[in-house]
Amino acid sequence: MYYVYIENNHRKGDLNMPKIEDTLKEREAVHGDFEANAQLSQTLKRVMHDGSLAGISLSHVQAEALEVICAKIARICTGDPGHADHWHDIAGYAKLAEKAIERSSHD
Repeated sequence: MYYVYIENNHRKGDLNMPKIEDTLKEREAVHGDFEANAQLSQTLKRVMHDGSLAGISLSHVQAEALEVICAKIARICTGDPGHADHWHDIAGYAKLAEKAIERSSHD
């Protein structure tokens, strides 16, 4: 499969795009089975949301960071736990939430 990329409204050329099945196979090796991942991710998110309904108030940033972290945890548990990028991503989303909290405390 080929696609054309555009830069500054000019056709630059055709690039070889991987087949979606190849991409899915590569991702499954790192992230695990999608259905198992989805089930665990949604379970973690449900637990998080149940906690927030118990009186814990989360900002939009905190809630989103936690949701993405849940998805990353699910990938670790259903995929390759040795894939450093999973852990790096968790640290990154936690840092984004931390920065938002620090900004709001200075307001």
